[in-house]
Amino acid sequence: MRTFKVLSALLSYPTEVLIAAAPELVAVLDAEKLVPAASRGAVDLLIEEIGSGDVYDLQERYGLLFDRSKTLALHLFEHVHGESRDRGQAMVDLKGMYENAGLIIAANELPDYVPLLLEFLSTRPLAEAHELLGQTAHILAALAERLGRRESGYRAVFDALVAIAAEAPRSEIVEELLKAPDTDPMDLVALDAAWEEEEVRFGPGAQGQGACGHEGLIAKLRHARRAVDPAPSSPQ
Repeated sequence: MRTFKVLSALLSYPTEVLIAAAPELVAVLDAEKLVPAASRGAVDLLIEEIGSGDVYDLQERYGLLFDRSKTLALHLFEHVHGESRDRGQAMVDLKGMYENAGLIIAANELPDYVPLLLEFLSTRPLAEAHELLGQTAHILAALAERLGRRESGYRAVFDALVAIAAEAPRSEIVEELLKAPDTDPMDLVALDAAWEEEEVRFGPGAQGQGACGHEGLIAKLRHARRAVDPAPSSPQ
């Protein structure tokens, strides 16, 4: 479905090419009607905002949101708790899933980058895309909420993805993810401290050899979900 390509483009770094393509993005959404009506108006407003904006202003806004805020990072595994080893193996699994489906990514690309995942979903059967989005719905919903707090039009993309997903996010998991404090994008010292962590490795020689298919991704995302689940109540 080309709709996922449109949503991927909207979450990508703004360029003159993206601005010029705004009418085509609307046409794709009109033709496929995958984005639910309740989400479509806000997505159209974001497309209009990008299509009529100044490229430098759009790029500055994008950078302040996604490049200088850890809690708005467009990398899925930045938002789940656990050790770097777990995230590194999850990267291996996700990269393997892409390769098994014929999508080879560049060595410097992180496979959990949301626009890249959406590009991949655009090549898969719709039922599979629904299911995979469902496994990430709690992360997408948390990102939507954080963007909403900043009154950002980019929230529309994440709201649309949550609406398309096969599985609704669980509110308690979203609330747990939202407990991470937001960092002021202008506070460079705080930003450096927030981003300072153990390097995540993936690819040849990474930790272990995990499953590299559809089930491997789902297992890792479920593991991440369990990491933020509240502890179960003790039996009476």
